[in-house]
Amino acid sequence: MTRRLEGRRLLFATHNAGKLEEMRQLLEPRGIEIVSSAELGLAEPAETEDTFVGNARIKAHSAASATGLPALADDSGLCVDVLGGAPGVYTADWAEVDGARDFAVAMARTRKALAAAGAAAPWVARFQCVLVLAWPDGHDEVFKGSVVGELVWPIRGADGHGYDPMFVPEARGLTFAEMSPEEKNKISHRARALEMLLARCFT
Repeated sequence: MTRRLEGRRLLFATHNAGKLEEMRQLLEPRGIEIVSSAELGLAEPAETEDTFVGNARIKAHSAASATGLPALADDSGLCVDVLGGAPGVYTADWAEVDGARDFAVAMARTRKALAAAGAAAPWVARFQCVLVLAWPDGHDEVFKGSVVGELVWPIRGADGHGYDPMFVPEARGLTFAEMSPEEKNKISHRARALEMLLARCFT
C-alpha cells in the first residue's frame, strides 16, 4: 500500500539551485514548504548507480537517514535517441568543468556527439525524471515522468536551467528556456512525476 506523507513541509535532497527553484515553483502554490539538503548543510552522497531510480534512492535515503525526516530526491536527465540514450544518468557529468557544472559545455558536447554520429535533424530526445520519496525506516515510493521532444542548435532562450535552451518539447515551438516557468511547469518531466507523487502520497 502506498504510504502517505503527513504535514506540509518537505525536505528536498538536492544541492542543485535550479532544481530547487523549480520544485518550489511547483509546490509552494499548493501550500507545501520546501527545505533543501544544501540549506541544512547535508553532504552530497556519491551517485554510484547507473539508473535514475538507483541514484534518486541514494540521495533520498541519505537525507532521510541523516535528518530523521522523510526526504524527496530527484534524478533526471536528457536521453538522446541517436546517441543510444546518452547522456542519460550522466547528464550532469557532461557539464563538469574543473569541479563545477557548465551546461553550455554539455550542450556543445552533445552537438559535437550528434555531428560525430552523422545524425541529421530532427534529433529526438526525452527528458526523464524519477522522484523517490524515502522515510527514515527505509520505505520509499517511486514516481516517473518524461517528456518527448527534439533538440535544436543553436540553443535558444535565457530561462530555465540545464539543457532547457536546447530542448523543444513535442508539439511546441519554443524551447523550455524560451517558456515562462509557469508554461514549462505544466508539461515538464518533473511536473508529471510530481503530479503522481502528490496524488498518491499527500493528504
